[in-house]
Amino acid sequence: MTSFGLIDAAAILYFLVVWFGHYAFSERSAKSLNSVMAERRRDWMRRMAGREARMPDTMTMTGLQNGSAFFASTSLIAIGGAFAALGASANAIEVFSALPLGITTTREAYDIKVLGVAAVLTYAFFKFVWSYRLFNYGSILVAAAPPREELGTPQMEIAIERAARMNIEAGKHFNRGLRSLFFALALIGWFVSPWVLIATTTLVTIILHRRQFSSEPLKAAGWDG
Repeated sequence: MTSFGLIDAAAILYFLVVWFGHYAFSERSAKSLNSVMAERRRDWMRRMAGREARMPDTMTMTGLQNGSAFFASTSLIAIGGAFAALGASANAIEVFSALPLGITTTREAYDIKVLGVAAVLTYAFFKFVWSYRLFNYGSILVAAAPPREELGTPQMEIAIERAARMNIEAGKHFNRGLRSLFFALALIGWFVSPWVLIATTTLVTIILHRRQFSSEPLKAAGWDG
């Protein structure tokens, strides 16, 4: 027996609906920080096209790649930690039962919860790796852009659009990876109880929503609506 009930199913459903609902809302809304920064990425590619020496652009792309690589490595280490936790399930259950929170669980339930966290971390890992690769492609498109003497030509406009779209897509996948890490932390609340999972999911969503729609970085990025 896994000792799961209807409240566990409801909590997981709530977790998934809120996670992907926030993802869809924040990426489609023109008022979100991610959407505003997508426009700044387009501005960046337009400025890039007018520069004779594009070293600042390649350095910035390298920095973005390094950020993706760092979080991909972090996610991989966390996945390894999750699988290590599976091997220590008996000890973990004993620790939980000794806490003054009244946490009771079975080994099957514990393993399923750990695998759930590992699944979210794996999703984040793939998003970061794909983001890294897209930033790599973006670097190639920046290097392939025509010289600034061709500014205003159809060839340059096509090059700007290609580089901007690749950069924006890379940023989207990076943001999805970061969002997954936040919700992986929320999922840890399930180890205490499904009610705590609902609470941690709500808290994480509120934090992410505030950062996307009512934060100082949003104003700094140029949104004054």
